[in-house]
Amino acid sequence: MSGLLSPFGPPGQIVRMVPSGRVVVLRDARILAEYREVLLRPEFGFDRARVEEVLDGIRLHGETVVGTPLVRPLRDPDDSMFLEVALGGRAEALVTGNLKDFPPDRRAGIAVLSPAESLRRLARRGGRA
Repeated sequence: MSGLLSPFGPPGQIVRMVPSGRVVVLRDARILAEYREVLLRPEFGFDRARVEEVLDGIRLHGETVVGTPLVRPLRDPDDSMFLEVALGGRAEALVTGNLKDFPPDRRAGIAVLSPAESLRRLARRGGRA
């Protein structure tokens, strides 16, 4: 979501990589519902049709995953679902601007990276991020 709010920063760069397959968005119905709810909040001012277009892109270019319940859930169930999906999809990393919401002792072996760190990792693998 932050890729829409910060289209020229690291989150936006990551979003632009999704259609090429360089970055794969793992999702389930809970995550799509969360994205819709947040993006339609009046303070963001996004047009409903644009939000649906973004969600369609996530459906088209993303991968549906069945989340794996966490042994040690996070404090916020809205955060837990992202980690559950990352775990269920065997993600290399969960990319978020809210690192503090994913304490190291609760990550279940999943790397949790900021968008900037994710771009640095992608760049180290070759090619431009």
